[in-house]
Amino acid sequence: MPKLTETFSNKLPHAKAGTDKYWDAEIKGLVLFVGKRSKTWYFQKDVGGQTKRILIGRFPIISAQAARQTALGFALEMGRGAGKAAQIGAPTLEAAMEVYLARPKLRSETNKVGMRAQLTLHLKDWMRLPLDEISKAMTVRRHHDMAGSPSAANHVLRSFRAIYNHARRTCDLPECPTMAIEWFEDKPDGRIIENLKHWRKTIDDLPNPIHRVFYELLLFTGLRKTEVFTLKWEQVLEDRIHLPMTKNGRSFDLPISQLHHEILAPLRPLSSDWVFPSPKSETGHITRPVRLKYNPHMHRRTFATVAMEAGVLEEIVGRLLNHTPLSITGQRYTRPSLDALRPSMEIACAELLNRIDN
Repeated sequence: MPKLTETFSNKLPHAKAGTDKYWDAEIKGLVLFVGKRSKTWYFQKDVGGQTKRILIGRFPIISAQAARQTALGFALEMGRGAGKAAQIGAPTLEAAMEVYLARPKLRSETNKVGMRAQLTLHLKDWMRLPLDEISKAMTVRRHHDMAGSPSAANHVLRSFRAIYNHARRTCDLPECPTMAIEWFEDKPDGRIIENLKHWRKTIDDLPNPIHRVFYELLLFTGLRKTEVFTLKWEQVLEDRIHLPMTKNGRSFDLPISQLHHEILAPLRPLSSDWVFPSPKSETGHITRPVRLKYNPHMHRRTFATVAMEAGVLEEIVGRLLNHTPLSITGQRYTRPSLDALRPSMEIACAELLNRIDN
């Protein structure tokens, strides 16, 4: 083992993959972690059967001499027993993500799967890094590298921020490095289906009946695409569609009418489980219906827009969309029944049919 001097530390090449560790020959426990872009000092020692790792700081901001003096101080503290309170090494991003996703109140299973997939795709090379080795420069660079898809860039790094800040509750971590990011302006799409007669022709021309019904149900319910993808027949009741867990972390009942049952009728013989089955999908249900010029969320926005233009109050439209009310009264006190919401659903559907026919 070498003596970790300023010159030696400066000459060390960055790791090609993962993290290389260099231990000091004189001060037991002093180690320099060398990653692909950074070098970080730690003091590490086994105490009571557990590995205690304390962050000293980044090199060269923290010089070799300063790191050696700090490590000696930690060694003395641990020798007196003070090390019992020292921090266990910061969790890796992968470990912190799994802890975050395991929270019982974290939205729906679909959201968990989506977050895990997005971070694994875009932050794959960070997954095995301890959180305290992910720097401000790294987050800014990754955000910039994803500039071709601004919304995705914001979403991925904000998900990272949520995981990091959740880990700070139990780990002694510095402020989240995403504080250095200049976020891209979020520009909502806002598009709706203007020509519903053309939409009707487009849907009727689809060769796959499952895809036809998928888009019809989106338009006449305003449901999110993942809620429709994962819909089971046991959730389709006579007077409502029951969603046991939704994006906002709670169950939801949407009033439906005979029209909705007529839309779904062609799919009844296809499966006793999934409403939108797919034998080619690992999940058993469709996940990628044929793409149209009208994306799934345009159907949701169109449902809401047509409902409001037909005279349904904005707050009631929000209830039908399962949006969380903005007011304290709406959040905590008012709970409209299915029967109270049903007339508004019928008004919205009647207006949609009218615009399709005329």
